[in-house]
Amino acid sequence: MRLQSDPTILYGLALGKVVWSRAIQKHEIAQKTTHNTYQIDGLPPTPICNPGRAAIAAVLNFADSKDLYFVADGTGGHAFAETLKEHSANVAKWRSHEKDVRSKLAPAPQEAAPTPARKTKASLRAAPPKVPKGVDKAP
Repeated sequence: MRLQSDPTILYGLALGKVVWSRAIQKHEIAQKTTHNTYQIDGLPPTPICNPGRAAIAAVLNFADSKDLYFVADGTGGHAFAETLKEHSANVAKWRSHEKDVRSKLAPAPQEAAPTPARKTKASLRAAPPKVPKGVDKAP
């Protein structure tokens, strides 16, 4: 079973120079890089970041769990699941959170500029065009 971890996609595309908050595109999931765990078997050849003390402590003192899946939960943490069905529900919650964040960050719609008044034959006859000084008027 492939790891299929989203951060490995971004890391493989940018080799560490990643904007983590952006959405991953479908064509990026399909792109085969040395780090894209959707496309390669096993683990990437290198870590995708430098783990901190908390990550190392979690590995050394791991929880006894049957959880197989995880996804961001929108609070800086993760939602874990034992089954694909539970995971899919957690992903749906994450997608809803992403949509809410995008809608709050989107610029407010601007009002359209007023349309200039349409010139008619009558308005053109009423006001002759101004001719700059030094330019001869037509006969």
